[in-house]
Amino acid sequence: MTDQKPSRREAILHALVELLETDPGARITTAGLAKSVGVTEAALYRHFPSKRKMFEALIEFAEEAVFSRCQVILQEQDDVRVRLQQLVHLVLVFAERNSGLCCVLTGDALMGENEALRKRASQFFERLETQVRQALKEGEIRQGLRPRTSAARGADFVLVFVEGRVQRFVRSSFARLPSADFEESWSLVAESVWPQASQ
Repeated sequence: MTDQKPSRREAILHALVELLETDPGARITTAGLAKSVGVTEAALYRHFPSKRKMFEALIEFAEEAVFSRCQVILQEQDDVRVRLQQLVHLVLVFAERNSGLCCVLTGDALMGENEALRKRASQFFERLETQVRQALKEGEIRQGLRPRTSAARGADFVLVFVEGRVQRFVRSSFARLPSADFEESWSLVAESVWPQASQ
């Protein structure tokens, strides 16, 4: 079996992620990206009409990777407490394994870029919050798990935990892993969302 060589488009995106990982906070230029890929800027633009399109492709990759797996969790797990624990753990582990993408999703890599691009990145967490809110509502209907507050506020609390972990990971230059001490931390989150949440 032979290893397939990645397409030029994939190579560009991979180089962009590597630049974000090795120099978090630095502004990415098309000239610098072209140099790291070993092509001209004109070659970059043959695959992506703009830097915005490159970032959008990375966001789309993150969404596809996370939300396709979320659907599997939702189908395989009946207990909403297990669903949410696995869903949150999935996102935190994905963040750990894709540190460069975290810089895009949190907006750190998008400073100075088009505001519409920053809004596009924030849709990742908005979509995640919708999934959490729906799961909380379903848990209340199917399992009688009444949250301490509304499903919307419960989802907000869970997202504060997730986004805070991811943001801290970026802020610490990827030193503080989002999934560290997950079981203990999640039990505290679950207790805050549902009274007597421990199984």
